[in-house]
Parts: sequence; C-alpha cells; structure tokens
Amino acid sequence: MKRPVAVARTVYLRKPARPDEREFTAAALRSRGLHDRWVHPATNASTFRRWMTRGERHDTEQFLVIDRTDDSMVGFINLNNIIRGNLSSAFLGYAAFVPHAGTGKMGDGLELVLSTAFTQLRLNRLEANIQPGNEPSKALVRRAGFRLEGYSPDYLRIDGVWRDHERWAILESEWRRPREAD
Repeated sequence: MKRPVAVARTVYLRKPARPDEREFTAAALRSRGLHDRWVHPATNASTFRRWMTRGERHDTEQFLVIDRTDDSMVGFINLNNIIRGNLSSAFLGYAAFVPHAGTGKMGDGLELVLSTAFTQLRLNRLEANIQPGNEPSKALVRRAGFRLEGYSPDYLRIDGVWRDHERWAILESEWRRPREAD
C-alpha cells in the first residue's frame, strides 16, 4: 500500500503517482457512462500525464480515494486554484469510479479532504461548482455540509459548450459545526 495522507473507516486518501496511470485510466474508461455529461477524467496516457503535471503546481492538491478493503480506486478529489492570503480558498473537483459510485465511500473521502483542507492547508473556504442536473454530486456536497450559494450562467466550458453551474460552498467554521444526519 502506498503511503496514505489520511485514513477513514472505509477509505484512505493518497497522492496519485505516475504508476497509477493504468488503473486510473481504466477506472475512468469504465465510468464514462457515469460522468460523461459532467466531467472527463483522464482516460489515456497523455491526459493522465497532463493531470499529474497539473497536480505538481503550487495551487493544486490531488487525492485518490482508495477503498480500504481491496485498495481499489474509489475516485479522485482535487483542490484546484488554491488561493492563499486573505481569500484562503479553493475549488473542489471530483469524480467517483464504477463500481464505487453510490456506496458512500466518496463521502468518506470528501470528509478526509475537508479535514486536510481546513486543518493542514488552513483554508477558510471551499467551493464546488455543479451543473444543475447532477443530483448525485449535489447530494454528496450537501451531506458534507456545503450550502447552495447561487447560480452561475455559462460558468464553465465543457466539451466546447458553456454550462450553467450551481455554486456550493463550505467555510471552515461551518465544517466544524455538528451537522444533522440526512
């Protein structure tokens, strides 16, 4: 097992590495039907290398969510465009892989990323921008304590088309507050 960054009951986080290319791209290909409308994880060697290179930047943190029972990839979570100083924030990007989608394991992984972002990286705010029809993604961040802040028309271009997004956010002070169970 490669060195975990953080460990929860069902999953652990670890940093991606070049040798993960084959497993990651196979999982992304297997999961195309799950998130083809929403996000496009690396599905070949060149897009995986570009993703890894982006993770080497000072404003990006990448995590693989790994199942503790069999060390398979549950999905990934990125902290993108990390801004330090007075803003102290980042944008969340993520995707689950089949067969782990809908099992709750990405939620456990997200809790670990929130803890890392707010305690180790000392960020104040995380934002997740989600297309309105992506109900599973909205449910994931809602369970983690994110709140809907607003609506952004033509926010992000995906497959050459500008797409509307809902802005979901959580502050460090909100994350520390106990949440009611769903």
